Amino acid sequence: MTALPRLFRTASFRLAAAFALIFAVSALILGGVVYWTTHAALEQQMNSRIMADLDRLRGEFQAGGRAQLAAEVRRTAGRPGALHELVADAGGAILAGDMTTVPQPGWSTIEPHRMPSDESELVGIRTLTVRLPDGTLLAVGDDLEWIEDADEAIFHAFSVAVLVTLGLGIAGGALLSVAFLQRVDAISRTAEAIIAGDLASRIPVRGTGDDLDRLSDTLNRMLGRIADLMEGLRQVSNDIAHDLRTPLARLRQRLERVRTTAASTDDYAVAVDAALAETDTLLETFAALLRIAQIEGGARPPVRDPVELHAIVETVVEAFTPSAEEEGKILVSPPLDPAVVAGDRELLTQMLVNLVENAIRHTPAGTRIEVALTVGSGVARLTIADDGPGVPAEERGRIFRRFYRLERSRTTDGSGLGLSLVKAIADRHEATVSVTDNGPGLRVSLDFNLRDGASARPAGECPPVTTQHSR
Repeated sequence: MTALPRLFRTASFRLAAAFALIFAVSALILGGVVYWTTHAALEQQMNSRIMADLDRLRGEFQAGGRAQLAAEVRRTAGRPGALHELVADAGGAILAGDMTTVPQPGWSTIEPHRMPSDESELVGIRTLTVRLPDGTLLAVGDDLEWIEDADEAIFHAFSVAVLVTLGLGIAGGALLSVAFLQRVDAISRTAEAIIAGDLASRIPVRGTGDDLDRLSDTLNRMLGRIADLMEGLRQVSNDIAHDLRTPLARLRQRLERVRTTAASTDDYAVAVDAALAETDTLLETFAALLRIAQIEGGARPPVRDPVELHAIVETVVEAFTPSAEEEGKILVSPPLDPAVVAGDRELLTQMLVNLVENAIRHTPAGTRIEVALTVGSGVARLTIADDGPGVPAEERGRIFRRFYRLERSRTTDGSGLGLSLVKAIADRHEATVSVTDNGPGLRVSLDFNLRDGASARPAGECPPVTTQHSR
């Protein structure tokens, strides 16, 4: 498709052309109104002039008869700015005046003809003719030329205005279309680059804040999200291949060993139990992956019920306190600020369970773990802090990745999916997650926007919490 047809097909060109056409039609209508209004006003002014002069000449006739009237007409004939006048007898013979034609009584228009005073010019005359008491015909007229000149000037002015409007409209539409096509081409080039595999390409934004800039910004954010998802998919694929290969290989080795070394039914039973335990771990891992995918992909309809976050904290802390004490750790919760957030009670409970369980699992005996909830400036902050060994600063940004585990945690039970599920649930609730140093230890904070106008009020009982490992 050539550039010119593309130019004419753009919405900006068509819109500019449509507005130019509308303006041109409006100018034509306005020109017609001005033309007829001005023409009527000039004719009215001409008629008033003619009647005033006719009354003056009648006065001359009344004062001195036909002879004085004819003398007055001869005296004023040909003066600059004077009207055309004519006196004729009852038979139509011209006695005085500069008209060559005797018009009929009443208003009439003498067709353009050459005047004795100027043989080079053709003029039309608007006349009023009356018959005086003695039968004399008296006619007074005025040139139509100046009205015609005014009409012509108005016509030319509005014609030029319409042509200029159309020209500017088309030129403006073409310029807008060129700019529009350049930006559309930029979007197309970016899309083609992404199709070719360059997921880092982005649509250029001019910073003008116009519609195309806002569209480009939205598309760039969408492309960023797609790139993140693709990177996450690649990471998950790699992590699944790496982290699940070990338990699968271990399961296969056990089965091979029992096949070659088992000497009794009891040996087979022990091997089967071990294989079942390993299989259960794999199934739990896949179930966690599926749950994360469902939450991130929106397969589960979002729930926006009022949830008492402080009640969830109390229930989870109470449920995990015995488990923490068994491992020689202290799980406490200071007085909680009442906070009602909009969300899914089950997912929020699972999120806190994973955080508390993670803190218990990856800290040594004697660690103090504190779960706090504070409210301020319309934000409810849920904090899980411990005074254990913590996480190196360079590692904190990775702990929410699927299957990611610190080297010292490789020997600890778990799949490395618990915090990934926490991040997915937090994102689902538009909560901000931050990981900082607790000096010593680790502090995980989640900031929730409080529901508009919400207050601490009954919202149903918190679901029961079990202390089974969720990862």
